[in-house]
Amino acid sequence: MGEIIMDKNIIDELNIQYKKALPNEIIKKAFELSNEAVVTTNFRPYESAILHAVSNVNSKIPVVWCDTGYNTPQTYKHAEVLIADLGLNIFLYVPKQTVAHRDVVMGIPSIDSPEHSLFTEQVKLEPFKRALEFHKPKVWFTNLRQGQTSFRDSIGIFSLSKDDVLKVSPFYYWSDEKLDTYLVENNLPNEFKYFDPTKALENRECGLHA
Repeated sequence: MGEIIMDKNIIDELNIQYKKALPNEIIKKAFELSNEAVVTTNFRPYESAILHAVSNVNSKIPVVWCDTGYNTPQTYKHAEVLIADLGLNIFLYVPKQTVAHRDVVMGIPSIDSPEHSLFTEQVKLEPFKRALEFHKPKVWFTNLRQGQTSFRDSIGIFSLSKDDVLKVSPFYYWSDEKLDTYLVENNLPNEFKYFDPTKALENRECGLHA
């Protein structure tokens, strides 16, 4: 498909039209706009919902996993189960420097440290840029939800990324409780022992989206 032409008016209209739509309806609409799509994941809590929903519509969609290298053993085990059970088409991106090397050079800087922006660039932003350059998606499925951060409260189901990719968040208005039901109904696992080294607080934006 050709370039998606999106402006604020079109995105606003999509957000109005699909505000109460089911996730699979939102996903199908996004694929109508373009099949050149990826879904990103870090296998944090509730990621199994977006991976299940999107892969149900398109089982071959590239699943971009930018692994910081700092995940817990529980997260890695959770990821392996989901990859196998859902048959995910995984594309793994990792930082160019190992955790062991970075631990010697800078460790995990605090948010107030001048090294924090470099750390975030190394473990998240640079691997993600490589993923975008390789896949060149026109649609990017995410599991962003309202109430997670002040930035995420402002975007809606459909939004444009800073790279002008159409970002689609099918579970945007869903609560944890509603997602819990979805996971049970679809026999999907969840995992809460997740660690993001770039965020001191759960409600802090990680850098990929804002």
